[in-house]
Amino acid sequence: MNTDELDYWIVLFFALGTVSLYYARLQPFPEFGNKFGWCSIALGLIFLISRNAPRDTAILAPTVTAAIFGGLAVMYGVRHMVVTQQDVLVAPFGGVLLCVGTVSLMADSWDEMNSTYHLISFISASVVVMLEIYLAFRGLVVGVQGITWSKSGLRQVSRGLLQGPRGAISHFERSWDMDDQWLNAMSHAALALIHKHLGNPSAEREHVEELQAIGGWDAVDPAWIQTIEKELSKLNTPFVSEEE
Repeated sequence: MNTDELDYWIVLFFALGTVSLYYARLQPFPEFGNKFGWCSIALGLIFLISRNAPRDTAILAPTVTAAIFGGLAVMYGVRHMVVTQQDVLVAPFGGVLLCVGTVSLMADSWDEMNSTYHLISFISASVVVMLEIYLAFRGLVVGVQGITWSKSGLRQVSRGLLQGPRGAISHFERSWDMDDQWLNAMSHAALALIHKHLGNPSAEREHVEELQAIGGWDAVDPAWIQTIEKELSKLNTPFVSEEE
C-alpha cells in the first residue's frame, strides 16, 4: 500500500479514537466511548507499526479493517443507543469508519465492475451514507436522553458519588424531560432524598416544592424511592463527592 494512503488511515483511526475519548468524559456512561476510543487508537498503532515494517502492508488491510470494525461498532452502538439507552457516541463514530471503509472498498474495485455492479455499489454506498447521517443526527444532535442521566444518577448513588461534576446530583439535574413529567418527578424525588441525606434542607425543600407541583410523592413509583433510600443508607458518610 502507498505510504501516504496508509498515513491517512492512521490519522483517521487516531482522530476518531481521540475524539471518542474526549466526548466520552461528557457522557453519563463513559465506558462505551472509552472502549471504542482505545480500540480505534490500538488499530492506529498497529498500522503505524506496520508502516515501518520490512514488508508492505496489504493494500486492502486498513480498508477492510475499518469496514469490519466500523460495522461491529455500529451494531454494538445501536444496541446501546436504542435498547439500553446508555450511549450515543459509538454508533455514529463507528459509522464513520463503516462509511469510509465501505466506500473505499467499492472505489478500489470500481474499474473492474460492470454496469450492474456499479449500480449495486452506488445503492449500497448511498444506504451506508444515509445510515451514518441518521446515526449522527440521532446520537450527536439529539444527544443523551433524560432517562439515561437518571439511570447514571442511580448508579452514582450506588457508588457513593453524590457531589461534584460526575456525582449523582449533577446527573439527576440533567435528567429533565418536558414530555415525560414522570421522569421529572423521579429526578426531583431523588434529589430531595439526596439533599436530605447531605443535610441541605433548603435544597431539599426546593425539590420537594417542584415535586409537589407535578403530583407530589404519589406521582413517584414507591420502588424508586425505596431504591434511592436503600442506596443512601449504605453510605458511611453523607458527604461523598467525586472531583475531576
